[in-house]
Amino acid sequence: METTEIKELVRTRYASIAAGSVADGCAPAASSCCAPATATVRSKAQEMGYTAAELTAVPEGANLGLGCGNPQVFAAMKPGEVVVDLGSGAGFDCLLAGPQVGPTGRVIGVDMTHEMLAKARANAAKVEAANVEFRLGEIEHLPVADHTADVIISNCVVNLAPDKAQVFREAFRVLKPGGRMAISDVVNIAPLPDDLRTDPALLCGCVSGAISAERVESLLRAAGFTDVTITVKPDSREMIASWAPGRGIEKCVASAIIEARKPLAGAGETPRAAGCCA
Repeated sequence: METTEIKELVRTRYASIAAGSVADGCAPAASSCCAPATATVRSKAQEMGYTAAELTAVPEGANLGLGCGNPQVFAAMKPGEVVVDLGSGAGFDCLLAGPQVGPTGRVIGVDMTHEMLAKARANAAKVEAANVEFRLGEIEHLPVADHTADVIISNCVVNLAPDKAQVFREAFRVLKPGGRMAISDVVNIAPLPDDLRTDPALLCGCVSGAISAERVESLLRAAGFTDVTITVKPDSREMIASWAPGRGIEKCVASAIIEARKPLAGAGETPRAAGCCA
């Protein structure tokens, strides 16, 4: 499938989710990295590691049950930091990050789906999240200036991108020297059979676009990152299996915590002045 076809497929599917015309990110034959019909959105989020306090801190509709983990747990956000969320959806993780960075910090969510952006902005308005904003853009071409972010987060979105190397290069560009990446995503733990690898529903469902942990590490290091750590979560098998019951996807992919750091100035690239998009 061509890159443009993949992006349009993903954009259309997630626009439908935002509009409420599709219950999750997959076709009827398969579920996805979002709540299956047999689980509530809230319980699915708790299964991914979100606490009851986090779930009650956001307005209804911000948590769509999308994702495969909770980047809030290991991102270690601090007051005054700038956070960029790759594929911010309805704003769930951004709205949780806002209070952590406080009034002197800033959160920028980036999503390529107009319908998700509208939903996210409405959710931010409900809780008067003045330090949170949402921008239209692709994660391969972030609408964010060089050396803007202290931390980049994401939840089960990078696997959807056709050009993951470009995603990591962009993440490196927008991070400040010493900045860090803290994302949840899925990785391959075994080769996908052809019927799974070529299934469009499983592409939107965060399965067939996954790559191995070794490949993720290689791409991160090629982009310039250091201190790369990828922790595969074996206990995610039950959650993964619920995305496409009976198809054995839990034998091929697993949720993982992916962490990396941009070297400090002098150990890598030299900082440049931030541009108009900061």
